[in-house]
Amino acid sequence: MALYVGAVLGSGVFLIPGYAADAAGPASVLVWALMSLLALPMALTLGVLSSRYPDAGGVSAFVRRTYGPTAAAVTGWFFVTAVPIAAPVAALTAASYAQVVFGLSHGAMVALAAGILGLALLSNYLGVGFLGRSQMALSGAIVVALTAAVVVAAPHVDPNSFRPFAPHGLMGIGRAASLMFWCFIGWEAVTHLSEEFTDPRRDTVRAIKVAVVVVGILYTAVGLITVGTKSYGPGLSAGSLAAVVMRFAGPAGGVVIALMAIFICLGTINAYLGATSRLAYSLAREGAAPAPLARLHPLRRSPHVALGVLGVVLGVVVALEGSGRVSLEFLVLLPNAAFIGTYVLGSLAAVRLLRDDKALRLLAWVSLGLSLLLYAFLGWAALFAPAVAALAWVYAGSRGRNQTESQTQRTGASSPRCSEASPRPHAGR
Repeated sequence: MALYVGAVLGSGVFLIPGYAADAAGPASVLVWALMSLLALPMALTLGVLSSRYPDAGGVSAFVRRTYGPTAAAVTGWFFVTAVPIAAPVAALTAASYAQVVFGLSHGAMVALAAGILGLALLSNYLGVGFLGRSQMALSGAIVVALTAAVVVAAPHVDPNSFRPFAPHGLMGIGRAASLMFWCFIGWEAVTHLSEEFTDPRRDTVRAIKVAVVVVGILYTAVGLITVGTKSYGPGLSAGSLAAVVMRFAGPAGGVVIALMAIFICLGTINAYLGATSRLAYSLAREGAAPAPLARLHPLRRSPHVALGVLGVVLGVVVALEGSGRVSLEFLVLLPNAAFIGTYVLGSLAAVRLLRDDKALRLLAWVSLGLSLLLYAFLGWAALFAPAVAALAWVYAGSRGRNQTESQTQRTGASSPRCSEASPRPHAGR
């Protein structure tokens, strides 16, 4: 439960409520509630697959079972390319809150973001057992802090703030939903860790049901106080939660919100880097990524090579994103495109793998339909997933040709004398 809550409750609670209110107005509160309900079929679909087919490959392993290795590689690389963008966004979000409250310089803010990423990498290097225990503490802190923020702001909610209810119409609501998807990704992240659960069939679905309820209530409550106190708009949307808390709790509230941002974003990054490193390990194990990534630490059994490579990439990305040349809203939509693509392929796999249960198969169809609907509102960011898919497809095709040529050369070198020398009993065995 801690892993799921920590994976889903993340930097989105700081970024998205204000942006969603800008897009849909007060109707964004209703969209929060609807997205919480719609997250259930997506989460349960992946949860059921994880409980039946636990594998470090996560969604890509499910796709491999149904559509083959090339489609699985595309799915895996959706996730692998999304997280190096999403994790620095989360770290920079937390660091920017600390910058406002503590008056940090821009360089110190970027360094703090890098430190948050470094702590998450260290946690994963120490192994999944440490990851689970640390995530329990982080998830508890997240729930307590968000609840406190809602309680502080709730008495100041003004009913007049909800008029007009939907000033930007259906397109605004769709835009808000596509942004909110950032807040509801995470169910797929823990699928990569299910292989290491003690009892996946018993624990996975139970944990998801509790996590969906907790996450849905907290997100809807934060959306409600954001709109009800008018803590969004120019200069406020990127830090709407901070605006809420500091308005009604003063400087002390600012300190709390900065620490909360660090805890929440660290929890999310912790889970996602764990999932990404294990997915890179799984892809390498299947031959869809460079072989050194499949190495495990001899004592801790953590994918230390994958974590090291990931650390280098994250360092480069956080430096680039810290320059502020690209808006955070656009950076949110880029990984969203890849994550929605992951849900589309995962749902397609579930339709086949769950054919023995009509109710579960219907759940998979609902998840597929919702994923496609959300994808339609991504705008230019929708091109990100097809670009990644094309690159993965080309890589898989070139690798397949190289393997075929290598096998042909080996066969030609051993023929015909070796085949003639092979005794018949070996063929029988």
